[in-house]
Amino acid sequence: MIETGFLVSSAGDFESVRGIASVLKTAIPCGLSRAVAKDIDACYEALRAAERYRIHTFIATSDIHVKDKLRKDFDQILAMGIEAVRRARNYTDDVEFSCEDAGRTPIDHLCRMVEAAINAGATTVNIPDTVVYTVPEEFGGIITTLFNRVPNIDKAVISVHCHNALGMATANSITSIQHGARQIECCVNGLGERAGNCSLEEVRRDADFSRAPQFW
Repeated sequence: MIETGFLVSSAGDFESVRGIASVLKTAIPCGLSRAVAKDIDACYEALRAAERYRIHTFIATSDIHVKDKLRKDFDQILAMGIEAVRRARNYTDDVEFSCEDAGRTPIDHLCRMVEAAINAGATTVNIPDTVVYTVPEEFGGIITTLFNRVPNIDKAVISVHCHNALGMATANSITSIQHGARQIECCVNGLGERAGNCSLEEVRRDADFSRAPQFW
């Protein structure tokens, strides 16, 4: 799986994603979208040339993001997430949903959001440590709690997306696999957002392949 770009950020990004999607033969292209209709529709327009593709939609779920960035309450965010997944499912049955800033999201809210996203049709649910808030034991505990408390957790692949601002990206990612996650979001040489994301080279070397995690 290759997340090819955030399409609505510019016309150039849109055209790049469309070009990549049209030529990939083995890897599956994925487009990133906020939980709004125009982003999701743009993903479809850019990716539809591909034989298979994924739409990855996200919304913030932590209290500070919900209240101060989005200026909504959690129930409104929950409804937006559900609607975004349903809209994406109109275009493809391969839909990923991310709870932005999951590391700081109250666990009750995180469980509710994950369950709702899966019920709406998400086949992959991503748990990002967006602001590098957790250490491995804490992050692994979040994944374990989701498996223990979300009743439909077996109907989706649980993914993680870790940043490396404090040098924890590889450790948090591998710990999540040990606690049941099945996908790691990573970058070549760790050259991702802000201080970087989890390094593909490091997790491919260290991960337990008997559990067959997915990398992208």
